[in-house]
Amino acid sequence: MKNRKIRTYKPRDVGQGYAFMSPTLFVLLLFVIAPIFYAIFLSLHKVQLLGGTEFHFRGLENYMKVLEDDKAKIALWNTVKYVVIVVPVQTALALILAATLNAGLKAEKVFRIIYFLPTLTSSAVLTLIFMWMYNQNGIVNEFLKFIGLPTYNWLGDPQVALIAIMIMNIWATAPFFMVIYLAALQDVPDSLYEAAQLDGANVFQRFWHITVPNLRPVTSFVVIMGLIGTFQLFDQSFIFSGGSGGPNNSTLTVVLLIYQYAFKNLGTMGYAAALAFMLALVILVATVIQRKFSKEESMY
Repeated sequence: MKNRKIRTYKPRDVGQGYAFMSPTLFVLLLFVIAPIFYAIFLSLHKVQLLGGTEFHFRGLENYMKVLEDDKAKIALWNTVKYVVIVVPVQTALALILAATLNAGLKAEKVFRIIYFLPTLTSSAVLTLIFMWMYNQNGIVNEFLKFIGLPTYNWLGDPQVALIAIMIMNIWATAPFFMVIYLAALQDVPDSLYEAAQLDGANVFQRFWHITVPNLRPVTSFVVIMGLIGTFQLFDQSFIFSGGSGGPNNSTLTVVLLIYQYAFKNLGTMGYAAALAFMLALVILVATVIQRKFSKEESMY
């Protein structure tokens, strides 16, 4: 075997490389890495920011307090329900919409624009529009009444308030993931569908045995992005409930609770930082587990 030459870099070249990277490294350090370490520092202290900044070291007391906080348990349960329902539904809906558009419908470009419009709408504006639609005499209840179904107090009933937010978010986020699926579908060879059609496979069989398996890597990406986004639900819940998480804490999420402790309750900034750090760990664990399952499916 020939001896491989080890490439050496001159200090001048290394210095030039780091000089070119320095703006990006500075931004990452200032706005990403430093806030993470500062949040960890806050989570270990009792923080007083008004009337003079004070820090009192508490160790892991802020983390242990979560076990005794009933609002934190409610917020976590609401967030888990939201994630478990919204992520699979929006993923499946996005895949179905993409497969439908990819089937060669007439006026396909028009339907693409119509489907994608909800994604272009501001989250705050979208929430206000749906709150108007969810009104007692709004479009949703009028439609339910027209087809003979019972109406609901979408804004004031704790049993359906979170479901109302779920419907709104599925409608708004599925088109974004639809575009990702639609781009991935262009890489699936037409010969696979033609061969399956010659073998007598119908539309649903071709979709299940060809489309779905070939899009597994994209589905993994969509699910991970969905997990991250749904765990961070805040603005819709905040506007929907006026920042209270009501009615009866039914729309209270972990991020909304962090906001309440950080900016509404004095002296609980450290506890809010602890909640934020624990939420980050939950998102990280959920993402790692999902990636592990997707890799095992690919190997299988």
